[in-house]
Amino acid sequence: MYHNPVLLKQSVDDLVTNPDGIYVDCTFGGGGHSREILSRLSDKGRLFSFDQDLDALKNTIDDPRFTLVNQNFRFLENSLLMYGVSQVDGVLADLGVSSHQFDEADRGFSTRSNAPLDMRMNVMQNLDAKRVINEYEESELADLFYHYGELREARKLAREIVHHRKTKSIDTTEDLKKLFSYIPPHKVNKFYAQLFQAIRIEVNQELEVLKEMLVQAFNVLKPEGRLVVISYHSLEDRLVKRFLKNGMFEGEPERDIYGNYKKAFELIKSKAIIPDDREIEENSRARSAKMRTGIKV
Repeated sequence: MYHNPVLLKQSVDDLVTNPDGIYVDCTFGGGGHSREILSRLSDKGRLFSFDQDLDALKNTIDDPRFTLVNQNFRFLENSLLMYGVSQVDGVLADLGVSSHQFDEADRGFSTRSNAPLDMRMNVMQNLDAKRVINEYEESELADLFYHYGELREARKLAREIVHHRKTKSIDTTEDLKKLFSYIPPHKVNKFYAQLFQAIRIEVNQELEVLKEMLVQAFNVLKPEGRLVVISYHSLEDRLVKRFLKNGMFEGEPERDIYGNYKKAFELIKSKAIIPDDREIEENSRARSAKMRTGIKV
């Protein structure tokens, strides 16, 4: 299976309220969410799905209501305009890395396989993990390890990488992991997950892209249109939670004449939806998922 969609029924239940409407799936992948959305639409409904990964294009759906856009979802608004669409009824984004990207060893996403340091979701872009590890300044590496990987020993890790690469290039995931072979066995899995997450976020500019998508999703949503986001780590979830609350990522939101904060969305539920035990047992990658849904005010 290319990708096992997480929170499939719950997300599409929240998303689709108008069978005749226009919907967006920001992360097509294997097409699981897209197929479920199409099953809820009438002949008048339309679905636009985005994916920048060339591998995902092989999963396209033969349906006149469906359009697959080979673009990063940071270009959501302009891409829809090219198809004559300025407003939609709902936007779904299942963030993170697909099962296929993790399982394809040569993509370099997985901590379990020895592969070239790559981690690009769009294989056509220039920046990859090898360039980050071998060319970034020590201070830049320390910052991304601390902010994107939430690694407390970020400065030490950056220093060790810079020291090693003076004599030999760090070309593969195994080269990188060997530098930190001293990590205690009971901590090693979490450590490498955080390290690889930090590098991957930098390579793909994931947090900046997420911010751009959320703003554009708000712009294209009709009043009472729905935004459904499934995130997989706290950095993403904090951005989504704050944006759904007041349409901002930082600073203080505006108040109305009565002193109340202006809302961007009404939340369907105040707390995030998480997969149940059965789904986690069937799909271990669902264990960190959190889903939030907002209705545009």
